[in-house]
Amino acid sequence: MRPTAPQPSDPARPEVPDPDSVDLTDPRTFTRPDLRAIWARFRAERPVHHHRATPGAPPFWVLSRHADVVAVYRDDKRFTSERGNVLATLLQGEDSASGKMLAVTDGPRHREIRNLMLKSFSPRVLAPVVEGVNLRTADLLEGALDRGAFDFVVDLADHIPINTIGDLMDVPVGDREQLVHWNTMTLSRTSEEHGAEEEWLARNEILLYFSGLAAQRRRHPGEDVISALATGTVDGRLLTEDEIVFNCYSLILGGDESSRMSSVGAVIALAEHPDQWKALKEGAVDTATATEEVLRWTTPAMHFGRRALTDVEIRDRTIAAGDVVTLWNSAANFDEDVFTDPERFDLARTPNKHVAFGHGPHFCIGAFLGRTHVEAMLRALRDTVGHIELLGNPRLLHSNFVYGYTALPVRLDRPTPDGTGGISPVSAPPATVERTRESATDGK
Repeated sequence: MRPTAPQPSDPARPEVPDPDSVDLTDPRTFTRPDLRAIWARFRAERPVHHHRATPGAPPFWVLSRHADVVAVYRDDKRFTSERGNVLATLLQGEDSASGKMLAVTDGPRHREIRNLMLKSFSPRVLAPVVEGVNLRTADLLEGALDRGAFDFVVDLADHIPINTIGDLMDVPVGDREQLVHWNTMTLSRTSEEHGAEEEWLARNEILLYFSGLAAQRRRHPGEDVISALATGTVDGRLLTEDEIVFNCYSLILGGDESSRMSSVGAVIALAEHPDQWKALKEGAVDTATATEEVLRWTTPAMHFGRRALTDVEIRDRTIAAGDVVTLWNSAANFDEDVFTDPERFDLARTPNKHVAFGHGPHFCIGAFLGRTHVEAMLRALRDTVGHIELLGNPRLLHSNFVYGYTALPVRLDRPTPDGTGGISPVSAPPATVERTRESATDGK
């Protein structure tokens, strides 16, 4: 059974492990078929849980209730992102991009850099980018339909978000394939042999690349994000080179990974829920509403984190100044207090107050484009695909941060002449998730 499938949520079930025995630093935890039941037990018994220390890592707090997660996201006075915002950096005690990258900068500096970047996300600037998303998605899907059987991740999903971000940053088209390769390497997605050294080298290649591009844009600026960062000022001063390249790096990673994983998860969910595929095909649900449910259901960024600046009371627990607090989106998005029948994949779900993009001051700057990617994929599937069949074993990322896939063998067929083909259930037997050695440790 895939961990994406609905799981029993009775916290009293004896096979569901006690929260004290769960290691959230271990990527293998997130391969478990009872993962959602584990989170249900956290919410019921330990909504504010003190995670034990693990080899090489200190203890930390785990929040799994929607209300608590949202409250900490909003509170940038008592919690900070500047010592890391994901487990990989928080448990090390620091982030090398602190105070430079938007995601790990707080206060007035965060607001000023964010406002500077938002100029490149205006409707006028984004209009051709969004048009490109829709055209690229439709074209790639048409080509896939001609092949019939293919890998949805490698042959289709990998090529859409990275090119969208490339359009937004005006990265030369000829350089994008290399950026895709480096981006892949930073997440160690290619094989077991690719580890920390390959990640570090690829990350430095990306930073060096954007350093050169930023120098060009300072001389010849355009309306892209890199030009905005390279020529914009905060308090009358240009941003430093580190601030420019770290924020370019963040956009490439965050903009690519979340959108891609949501689209892949959407295909799996539609194949496993023929009633929802039928509702989408027949127009019983609009694609904008369906997009929000796909984002909730898939939740690619499983967690973000903060460090407490002062003692804080949450429910009946005291979080001490200096403590690491992790906010588990993948638990909050299935909170029974917020979502009716949360284990049901319901494309018509409304309201849908998911936190797939975070919340508060650090709400994902690329959320609009993330939604655009998912909706474009849903629209293209609805309009051009008749039948979805999972052909083999999807492979999951090896990660405690990103929940997503590195491979998804599928067959997509065009509709039958009457336009109704493929509304039947998936013909392939349930596939077993294979976990690869890849890691993903960078957050927004």
